Amino acid sequence: MPLEPGPALASIAARAVPGVEEVDVAAGTVRRLVDLGAGPVPVTARLTTAGVEVHLDGPGRPQAGDHLAARWFGLDDDLSPVHEALGDDAVLGPLLTARPHLRVPGHPDGFEAAVQAVLTQQVSLRAGRTTGGRLAAAYGRPHVSGLTAFPRPDDLAAADPVALQAVLRVPHVRARAVHALAVRCAQGLVLAPGAPLGEVRAELLAIPGIGPWTADVVALRALGDRDAFPWGDLVLRRALDVPDAREVAAAGRAWSPWRAFAATHLWSAVGYADTRQPRDGATGAGPVQGRTGEPGLGAGAIR
Repeated sequence: MPLEPGPALASIAARAVPGVEEVDVAAGTVRRLVDLGAGPVPVTARLTTAGVEVHLDGPGRPQAGDHLAARWFGLDDDLSPVHEALGDDAVLGPLLTARPHLRVPGHPDGFEAAVQAVLTQQVSLRAGRTTGGRLAAAYGRPHVSGLTAFPRPDDLAAADPVALQAVLRVPHVRARAVHALAVRCAQGLVLAPGAPLGEVRAELLAIPGIGPWTADVVALRALGDRDAFPWGDLVLRRALDVPDAREVAAAGRAWSPWRAFAATHLWSAVGYADTRQPRDGATGAGPVQGRTGEPGLGAGAIR
């Protein structure tokens, strides 16, 4: 399937967890461990305009690589109805024309995507990656390939919350949210395409420290919801040049049921500058001083 490799690689590089994911933009490759059912296997994905080639450095059928590529890079999506619905839109039309094969990126590991969404709250994208790297170094599983497998839900659910906070060096509520998320996933909460969107969203919002922004990011990146739209997102506000999140939400209503594509095009158009996030639910035009709740997505922090 045709792909826009530059934006796809840029988005992955901007949020790659050190030690867990290696991105070579010049070579057009992404390398990481993926559990295909028999434990972590080193996987290298090479992105070109023609699509994605996945190489499995270990046991696994070629079909597993194809399925992984489709989930990771949105290759199964038919873009025709997206262009038909959004192609004449004054804001999105030019973006679709400029990048006609831009797809909504997913993630090979829904739990990792969700944890990183929590760790990116109220900090820059770079800081979120750094914190994720500390988490992986402390609780992940080193592999002979030199890569580290991101911690599994059981690993973090069994961790002492006080020790976890000390490793993460984040506010208490954020560390507790990571631990509670791990507990729920260890108990059976599935963060993958095909999971019931409404039920998963309700489960996430029931965790203290997780609000609508994180739930929307998880829906977009982990669950494959093509109508997910983190309307509290700072970069979307900036891309649309509107003063508050309510206007982002209002604009998004016209793009349903393809709002994930709208968000992806807007994020890609703005770029990947590191910007500190506002707190979740902030609708004013000025900076938010409060530290409660969770943030909207920072500039360029594409999910």
